[in-house]
Amino acid sequence: MFVSLWEFFYGHFFRFWMKWLLRQMTGKCELQRIFDTYVGAQRTHRIENSLTYSKNKVLQKATLVVQSEVDKCVEDIMKEKNINPEKDASFKICMKACLLQISGYKQLYLDVESVRKKPYDSDNMQHEKLLLKQMFIQLWNLLMPTKTLKARISKQWADIGFQGDDPKTDFRGMGILGLINLVYFSENYTSEAHQILSRSNHPKLGYSYAIVGINLTEMAYSLLKSEALKFHLYNFVPGVPTMEHFHQFYCYLVYEFDKFWFEEKPESIMYFNIYREKFHEKIKGLLLDCNVSLTLKI
Repeated sequence: MFVSLWEFFYGHFFRFWMKWLLRQMTGKCELQRIFDTYVGAQRTHRIENSLTYSKNKVLQKATLVVQSEVDKCVEDIMKEKNINPEKDASFKICMKACLLQISGYKQLYLDVESVRKKPYDSDNMQHEKLLLKQMFIQLWNLLMPTKTLKARISKQWADIGFQGDDPKTDFRGMGILGLINLVYFSENYTSEAHQILSRSNHPKLGYSYAIVGINLTEMAYSLLKSEALKFHLYNFVPGVPTMEHFHQFYCYLVYEFDKFWFEEKPESIMYFNIYREKFHEKIKGLLLDCNVSLTLKI
């Protein structure tokens, strides 16, 4: 109750008068003061909040701008806030960088969601071709270079951690996004993928490599959707975050989860969900740091 009242009064009264007082003292608007004080994710995050909670419609709409309209949006903001480009030459550059990150994050989520909603369907020739090309040729050959896959539907898929003879049945929920992530990690971090696949066959601490990989795609997706990845991406990507950066974060999760699993030494794979959630909470905790940048360091 007290917190709600404070948020109401702060948002409707105190914040306005604080901003007015600081502008009189410094001669600069809140956006300029943020650029003077903060860098990295803190800067973008504070700019985003300032725009979101502004009563000015031009500033509010800035958080929804598409990348192609960013330059015009910056000009509109400068005009609205009476910012002279000759007196504050860096404002335009800084605001553009922040808006590209803000709009880029929103677009990245839409891109990831679009791929996720494409279910793997063997009746769809385009998806079938993708499976044959990426999974059959890339995923299998990258992970099992000394073995030949005898058929697309085969018990051999269990060797890399799928549950059934036809791997398409394991992609429910994450759709083709899970497949793309598996291929990306195997292709870009082949030696690490071999190492983790080998460790996943441990007689006591083993787990299903492919199934866990798809599960970690869901984790990366949920963190992106909840906006928990903002600090990480705002620090990691100086411009527009893309699918490539999402895949890189997925690779970080795969590598770190394998280390976490063997450090924790679960009694049985039956406790997977418990340790998966424990790992999830650990990652969410790291992502709360405004200076965070979770990159795969090998």
